[in-house]
Amino acid sequence: MQFTEEMFARHMRPINGSAIREIFKLLARPGMISFAGGNPSNTALEPKVIAGLADEVLEKYGTTLLQYGATDGFGPFRESAAEFLRGSQVNCTAEDILPTQGGTQAFDVLLKALIDPGDAVLCESPTFLGAIQAMREYNAKLVPMPTDDKGVIVEAAEALIKQHHPKLMYVIPTFQNPTGITLSLERRKALAALAAKYGVVIAEDDPYRDLRYSGDPLPTIQSFDEEGWVVYMSSFSKYVAPGLRVGAAAVKNPLLRRKMVIGKQSADTHSPLLNQAVVDAYIRKGLMPGHLQRICGDYKKQLDAMLGGFKYFPEGTTHTVPQGGLFVWAELPGGMDAMKAFEAAVSANVAFVPGTHFYPEGGHENTLRLNFSMCDIPTIEAGMVKLGKVISEM
Repeated sequence: MQFTEEMFARHMRPINGSAIREIFKLLARPGMISFAGGNPSNTALEPKVIAGLADEVLEKYGTTLLQYGATDGFGPFRESAAEFLRGSQVNCTAEDILPTQGGTQAFDVLLKALIDPGDAVLCESPTFLGAIQAMREYNAKLVPMPTDDKGVIVEAAEALIKQHHPKLMYVIPTFQNPTGITLSLERRKALAALAAKYGVVIAEDDPYRDLRYSGDPLPTIQSFDEEGWVVYMSSFSKYVAPGLRVGAAAVKNPLLRRKMVIGKQSADTHSPLLNQAVVDAYIRKGLMPGHLQRICGDYKKQLDAMLGGFKYFPEGTTHTVPQGGLFVWAELPGGMDAMKAFEAAVSANVAFVPGTHFYPEGGHENTLRLNFSMCDIPTIEAGMVKLGKVISEM
């Protein structure tokens, strides 16, 4: 007897996995320039610092870090994570913090806690394709919210709430993935008000907040939430090290937080205590501010190099000019197909992600997402020349 497609759960049959993960398979090709990922720069990682902190916390806590621990998290990390998030205008205490395996797991256990098959979830269009995959794995009904250069259009979101009665809204408010756009202050306030008015939980996914290169920080959506409808999801992947897989969800509603803890119990029992302790020590030693200042200075130069490279693209190409984050979003002149351009670009040893993958409804074939953090400035400049030439020749 053969294993067939029909043996899979119905909601898993159409899911093919992350387009980015598939593109990563191409990156081992010699000479490939990648604008496809979302990794921090290798120069932003600090193996010697992490190794030293690991030694220190093992000396301090001993076998405690090598044993099983509470799903609720490592106490010192919950304290330091809460303090760090309060500095980003998140209203939280240590008791509100649920440590997770990156920000991705925070969203996963939130979906697990709330979503029945067929439930509507509102999300930006375009949005993070990893979140699209997660929502589809829970058999949610994805409802795209229109956006513009100030983020989610609130009036359209309210109309969709009235029409679809969603339990959940997913928003990336700061340096959005994939567009790099930042949700305006007025719309942050308005979305928090909509959540309270209609009883909709907002998943505020904010992993890029402190990667700011210009402009002034804005208050979180969660800071305007007075009733516990906003779950704030952060991650230390882009700040310290993605391989540690340390994230944190700030959940003010104790009933919802408890359900998320229960969902995490069956997934992994708890996030690794050693990794939580390392990030805790990183924060307590005051290493974060200087580190962020250094990497933001480098990323700003890389972003500027990528923006300058659009002069090689066809006339009529438009692109975002982010104030931070890791991505630039581009739209090619009407009628051009980024999927076809991707094939030609890979042949020329330069990779990106076609924008259609970020739209829950598909389409928008003339869009693409470019990442600048993984390449040095000469490589960015060379890659933009190559990519512009490939697209222009189409």
